[in-house]
Amino acid sequence: MVVTNHPLASAAAVEMLAMGGNAIDATIAALFTLNVVEPMMVGLFGGGTALIRLASGQIVVLDALSTAPAAAQPDSYKPVSDTWPGYMDVEDRANAIGASSVAVPGALLGWCEALERFGKLGLDTVLQPAIRHAARGFAATEYLCMSTKIVASDLAKDPAISAIFLPGGAPLRVGDRIRQPELAETLRIIARDGASALHGGELGRRCAEYLSSKGSYLSADDLERYETIERKPVRGDYRGLQIIGPPPPCSGGVHVVQMLNLIESFDVAEMGFGTSEGLHLLAEVIKIAAFDRRASTADPDFFDVPIERLTSKTYAEKRRAEISMDSAGAYKAMAVGNDSANTTHVTISDADGNIVSSTQTINSLFGARLIIPGTGIIPNNYMYLFDPHPGLPLSLQPRKRITSTQSPLIVLKDGKPRYALGLPGGPRLYPSAFQAVVNLIDHRMTLQEAVEAPRIWTQGQDLEVERAFGEVALAELRAKGHPVTQIAHVAGGMCAIEFNEDGSATGAACWRADGTPVGVGGGYARSGTAFWADYERGKPGDDQSSNQ
Repeated sequence: MVVTNHPLASAAAVEMLAMGGNAIDATIAALFTLNVVEPMMVGLFGGGTALIRLASGQIVVLDALSTAPAAAQPDSYKPVSDTWPGYMDVEDRANAIGASSVAVPGALLGWCEALERFGKLGLDTVLQPAIRHAARGFAATEYLCMSTKIVASDLAKDPAISAIFLPGGAPLRVGDRIRQPELAETLRIIARDGASALHGGELGRRCAEYLSSKGSYLSADDLERYETIERKPVRGDYRGLQIIGPPPPCSGGVHVVQMLNLIESFDVAEMGFGTSEGLHLLAEVIKIAAFDRRASTADPDFFDVPIERLTSKTYAEKRRAEISMDSAGAYKAMAVGNDSANTTHVTISDADGNIVSSTQTINSLFGARLIIPGTGIIPNNYMYLFDPHPGLPLSLQPRKRITSTQSPLIVLKDGKPRYALGLPGGPRLYPSAFQAVVNLIDHRMTLQEAVEAPRIWTQGQDLEVERAFGEVALAELRAKGHPVTQIAHVAGGMCAIEFNEDGSATGAACWRADGTPVGVGGGYARSGTAFWADYERGKPGDDQSSNQ
């Protein structure tokens, strides 16, 4: 089963499975293809996390998140405010757009390492769909076109990126053919030379030299020294199921487990989905986790993250006592960070039992909103995730890893896979993954219902609710003191797989992206089976018959 946020990426993954590849091959083919067809969300100059369950049952978390360049310092940017909503903003938007916002990428190295360690196919093979779509072009979807409209004024400042995504000075139209020949050539170089092309090779030197000339802190040495990290997964249990997610600097695994612990003593099913009582409880739990995340979760090489405490039932019991079911809680105020809402996710499984749930991003829409000339590469703007105020857990420091809300999850029942899911969405991401787990386990939704169900989000300011919730419930929430704001959608397109008891799998994506599930059934002929032409068919006992 393959679920990605673009039909061509799903097709690329299925192509690998049809060639005899496994879920890891399919995942990397999908991610390289998403680099081409979902360029506003993901790219080889970005970063991400892969949660992999191998057929043996081994769980691997591969951290390929970006790091700050060695030349970056805590005071490299000048904050414009010490309070929300401008707390993370700096003068000239230097941490948000342009070369000065680019952090050290990890995506390409992470993809190549995962393929080399766990895949069955070669890099050149899995890159072919991406190269094909970059060279020959693909049709722009409305989702991509809307993205170009949102950031058109920034894209227009860079000639290379605007030539592709603002043709003739106007945003893309649905159906426009997008060709990226320079990116196709870059992918061919990577197919030949591997990740070393960027991390220590000529491609990396060209990228670093250009970015440095435009004010970036990034150097070729940063690219060459970058390393991925294999981390120990976070584990929790909820109503008899085991929840597995990534550890810090990803905050998703820790705080999804924390939120599930917080609500476990409540009869969530009895409250019902979408009721004011149920939504109030979700909101209070999400606020508590949001406070703890901002205060306690960062790069563990720079900050002692209390993982065991945050994920313990004892700590949940203590925090649960703060929740009133009659009124909205006034938890400690916090600044809201710039976690990327513009991300992608893939969830893929194979017949052998390998499962990959992987979230990847270049941070904001179109990352730094430029293309490195001659390469087709759109670099990340991950520097936007570091707190520009020195001396805090998320403050900028040389070679520090960014902190992310990425929440790829795998759920086990009696030690066997039951669900795998993930989605994009920045700070709205991990509460949305949490709500999907609650939908599946407590509300017993089908997989499709669970990923498409309306969501909520808050960090103590407005309570964002999708418009599908009923007005009576919203009025009751306001009466409890929640400042309710109705919005079109919370977070992005979820990609999920359900593993059924009969061995089959169900895939689901949702309307919040170009999500496309593709299942592969059937297979090769039964062993010993050959086609019988009429003239070759002998009578029973004949030599011809016995040879069939």
